[in-house]
Amino acid sequence: MKKGIHPNYGEITATCSCGNVIKIGSTAGHDLNLDVCGKCHPFYTGKQREVATGGRVDRFNKRFSIPGSK
Repeated sequence: MKKGIHPNYGEITATCSCGNVIKIGSTAGHDLNLDVCGKCHPFYTGKQREVATGGRVDRFNKRFSIPGSK
């Protein structure tokens, strides 16, 4: 590797809005503030919400009475 052309790689602190602090390696050179992490993201916590499926598709299916539609 050539000397003097690569960024400095060091340890930084990534702080989540939930208060979780993660030490990671990065070339950013400054600490990061995260919105979500593995401890508070709905996918990882299992507290996902179901999205309402009503709307245009249901109106279409109702109007044309497609078999198998809700």
